[in-house]
Amino acid sequence: MTSRLKLVGLVAVPALLAAAVPSAYAAAQPHTTRAAIAGDVLTGLNHDAARTGAVSAAKRISVAISLTPRNNKGLDTFIANVSNPRSSSYGHYLTKAQFAARFGRTDAEVKQVKDFLRAQGLTVGKVHSGNLLVDASGTAAQLEKAFGTKLSTWKDARSGRAFYANETAPTLPTGIAGLVSDVTGLNNRAQLHHQATNTVAPRNGPGGGYTPAQLKGGYNVSGTYTGSGQKIALLEFDGFAQSNITKYDTNYSLGSPTPTVSKVDGGSGALGDGQVEVELDIEVLHAIAPKANVTVFEGPNSDAGEVDTYQAIVDSGIPTTSISWGASESQRTTSNINAVDAVFKAGAAEGLGFYAASGDDGSDDAGDGTTTVDYPASDPYVTGVGGTKLTVTSANAFSKEVAWSGGGGGKSSVFKIPSWQTAVQKTAGGGYRQVPDVSAHANPSPGVSIYSQGTWTSVGGTSAAAPEWAAFGALYNQQAAAAGKANLGFANPALYSASGTGFHDITSGSNGAYSAATGWDFTTGWGSYNAATLATKLLG
Repeated sequence: MTSRLKLVGLVAVPALLAAAVPSAYAAAQPHTTRAAIAGDVLTGLNHDAARTGAVSAAKRISVAISLTPRNNKGLDTFIANVSNPRSSSYGHYLTKAQFAARFGRTDAEVKQVKDFLRAQGLTVGKVHSGNLLVDASGTAAQLEKAFGTKLSTWKDARSGRAFYANETAPTLPTGIAGLVSDVTGLNNRAQLHHQATNTVAPRNGPGGGYTPAQLKGGYNVSGTYTGSGQKIALLEFDGFAQSNITKYDTNYSLGSPTPTVSKVDGGSGALGDGQVEVELDIEVLHAIAPKANVTVFEGPNSDAGEVDTYQAIVDSGIPTTSISWGASESQRTTSNINAVDAVFKAGAAEGLGFYAASGDDGSDDAGDGTTTVDYPASDPYVTGVGGTKLTVTSANAFSKEVAWSGGGGGKSSVFKIPSWQTAVQKTAGGGYRQVPDVSAHANPSPGVSIYSQGTWTSVGGTSAAAPEWAAFGALYNQQAAAAGKANLGFANPALYSASGTGFHDITSGSNGAYSAATGWDFTTGWGSYNAATLATKLLG
């Protein structure tokens, strides 16, 4: 990544907390100014929503305080080298302890933040690995006092949904603000959506959709590699019923290990509309990498829940993650995006790879008539996965593939184009990150055959494509381990260095504003994978 957004700007404001801060803490803070966390407030609130009142003073809210890494430029350089197949540092990833020692905040700095939070009456929770994320909670009144802002209730003009948000950017005493890049959880406007589309047109497997044999055959997955000994994480904001997974596995004689559940911040609550999404993710992974061990990280669908769930995945050290939940860049605060990005950066330094669905609304991810892209697929430390329509022969071999009209793609409005993508820089990209990087089968007709909520059905969308690529990541890591080589980790530099070798180049189809073309394009990236050929290329 060639540039970073500036997160913190110093603003001289009254010392709102002077009376509330214990004397020991106040003595260590000689300045009476505070600093605003720039970009940490929703834009266009009064235009896009109507204020309906104040948040109840007693309402309890959880927040996650993101800290800026030490030597951020050095971290960027380290990741660029450790992820570059042409570098002597390639694959020499950091352990969690090494990352914390080299790029995390010191224990003394973390203590300074914790002491401040406690002085405001907040309850300090977990300090995550890397010393860059601190959880806290308190009442709305305590949060308003601590962060020098006002929390109000609003009604979204477009959806009618009620939400709360801070009216102004949070502020902190200057000695603390220099350490903090984001306070996540002061608004709950953005609800991440899953990128899955149902269809009722039966085709191949039970309920319609492609079977494991068709997916593996279409993408040339050898029966020799099953993901045995590998781990894959799923980021989810809903749950699943194991009975549905068992039915799917039994029907296709997959013999897959039972998924493990890791609940973050209390989990995602009762089963909801996203159950189909979670079961799709698990079953697609089982279809292509049936012997891999899958851990489902279930967290609350909130800004703080999102950051904490990603951090929990990084804390776990699981090398490959599939992500099927997201929201348009334009629907998020820039500081929230950067808080999540910081977690991805830590993961990249530690050899973890993330594969995210690029969205199911074509080139208009926000649905407002503009060209927008989905986050986190647009993150420079994530492999964004677009959508295609795959056709296989009667022998389950690859026949042809075209771009799916719903597959998300375009240019980021937040991140500048990273160095590994400049070789395919397009004029339409305007010097910004281009999405997607790769693609896979997502068209809902035919979709993927799954068993969910007690019935066979067919589901499509880039939520199917993301786990198709995460499964490849696990298969590759199995081969790399056998060859005594490092895990794939953050895959993009290696995938782009392959220059199209090992990919099905998709040259027809459109996602709205963009059309498929020879080589990399805004609809399908480099295309889908030929597993055997691509693995051979990446293994060198």
